[in-house]
Amino acid sequence: MKTTLEIPDAIFRRAKIAAAERGIPFRALVSEALADKLRAQRDQDCKPWMKTFGKLRHLHRETARINRVIEEEFGQIETEDRE
Repeated sequence: MKTTLEIPDAIFRRAKIAAAERGIPFRALVSEALADKLRAQRDQDCKPWMKTFGKLRHLHRETARINRVIEEEFGQIETEDRE
């Protein structure tokens, strides 16, 4: 979609330089910046405790694996334990 934006000259110049340094079109930089801003706003709208606990989500599989190993190890009876 095309639209017209009024951007202060100083910000426009900085954005054009940043886009050129990254080798991307100005419109791509603006789209990326807008998406980042909207994502940050959405993340701020989440409950504060969700931000903290949600960061540990990537450990769920590892925790399950560790629990299986512990269960397997403690489920075995060693010969010296029987005496």
